[in-house]
Amino acid sequence: MKKIIFIDVDGTLVSYENILPDSAVYAIREARKNGHKVYICTGRSRAEVYQNIWDIGLDGMIGGNGAYVESEGKVIMHQLITLEQCKKIVDWLKNRKLEFYLESNNGLFASENFEVRGQDTIKEYCTRKNKPDAENMTVRKIFPEMIFGEKNFYRDDLNKISYIIESYEDYQQALKDFPEMKVGTWGGAGDTALFGDFGVKNIDKSKGIECLLEYLNADKKDTIAFGDSKYDLSMFKSCEIGVAVGNGSEDIKAAADFVTDSVEDDGLKNAFVKLNLI
Repeated sequence: MKKIIFIDVDGTLVSYENILPDSAVYAIREARKNGHKVYICTGRSRAEVYQNIWDIGLDGMIGGNGAYVESEGKVIMHQLITLEQCKKIVDWLKNRKLEFYLESNNGLFASENFEVRGQDTIKEYCTRKNKPDAENMTVRKIFPEMIFGEKNFYRDDLNKISYIIESYEDYQQALKDFPEMKVGTWGGAGDTALFGDFGVKNIDKSKGIECLLEYLNADKKDTIAFGDSKYDLSMFKSCEIGVAVGNGSEDIKAAADFVTDSVEDDGLKNAFVKLNLI
């Protein structure tokens, strides 16, 4: 039976240094040769899916944590933050003196001081992921095509807005002030979170998967998901089989049907072999 495979990007397909293992490229290409469909399912917007990832050969993507669905070059669904919502969020962030970036399929747009303020946060994020080169990580290494110097932050093409948390109260206040949005955190649990974000209400990876399966007239029983973090839990719920990579968080490992090796240790390829995809 041919399968539909959903693969998270950061920490699953690529390492947190944005290194794409040759073994992962090989596994995906061989699986597609065998008739399986492969989609990335990621928090990234389309502008963050760089050419080296598309060059693997993919059937499409689910981006913005479920806000955007594309299959064979056709846009199936795209849920955007409205211009009015964007204005309200940007003004709120500026009033609280929080640095942020806007996530659009047309690019990532950094606030005026995001690069400077984000330097220590990015290092801390990579340190928590146990990356050996964490001390040398920079905003531009993590976001190689981020756009700096933008003047107009009021946009109508946004999937998400992320910001650097100065205190956990920022997130708590966001929950109160934006009940119409999906308000979350990442880079840590509870008051250790490094980033907050705003997205479209009631959208997650599972919504994107459900939309795509309906479009493909496919069945959940033929699906496999690969992930490494709490944001992939909804993906696991929407797929028949969930596979966690060895470098993943404990909550995603607990929810998985099995745990493969880490990204750097050919985890994707080894799991594809175990599942008879290649």
